[in-house]
Amino acid sequence: MAKLKKIYLGIIIVFLYAPILVLIAQSFNASRYRGQWTGFTLQWYEKLFTSEDIIEAFLNTLTIGLTAAFFATLLGLITALAIRNLSKKSQLVFRGLANVPLLNADIVTGISLMLLFLGLGLRLGYDTILMAHVVINLPYAMLCILPQVMGLDHVCYEAALDLGATPFQAFRKVILPELRPGIAAAFLLSFAMSADDFIVTYFTKGAGIDTLTTAIYAQLKLGIHPEMYALSTLFFLGVIAFVALLMVNWRLLKRRQGKEWV
Repeated sequence: MAKLKKIYLGIIIVFLYAPILVLIAQSFNASRYRGQWTGFTLQWYEKLFTSEDIIEAFLNTLTIGLTAAFFATLLGLITALAIRNLSKKSQLVFRGLANVPLLNADIVTGISLMLLFLGLGLRLGYDTILMAHVVINLPYAMLCILPQVMGLDHVCYEAALDLGATPFQAFRKVILPELRPGIAAAFLLSFAMSADDFIVTYFTKGAGIDTLTTAIYAQLKLGIHPEMYALSTLFFLGVIAFVALLMVNWRLLKRRQGKEWV
């Protein structure tokens, strides 16, 4: 039975990572055509760092993703704290309204945001993409933060106020540390959703600006350039390194907490 479990887990891991391994192999393939291996090369990585279009799309993806994640997380935190102070009935109503965008089709959201921006007289471009990404990420940020906010115990907060702390100091030193895991999860999920989004970005980007998703879509007509394989490989390796750092940090925190209890 134990062997069957290991075989099953091995099949799942292969199923998840085999496509990524193929992508990594193609990024070192000297041939421009998929499915033909003609030798090992690093030329696609060299061209990647000299391609202005790809670098610009990458920088747009990075800056929009980080900025949208920051504002979505901040607004999600403020909204979650506001919902906590409502009555039970009002909380159910607002939580239901916040969950509707999660179920809404991306194409509906993208078209509606495009029409809204055009109706307001805004020119589609970098700013409209950023605002659109904040809108689509806000429900996910709330979903990460709200459960922790609802589970907060205000006794410590009130005790800090009784001991002379200002409301801001009590929030920063008592409430914020309790919400830190949810805030971090909201930020990371928002950034991932922003970097991965295509439909909403496509309808709100306008001409002359691209993110990685729209740049890859534009290349589909002529065939994806191998430089994109190299960029995807670097993205994957960056994610692996980031996860590894999180795991090391988590172990160090656990070890430090264990020493404090001794």
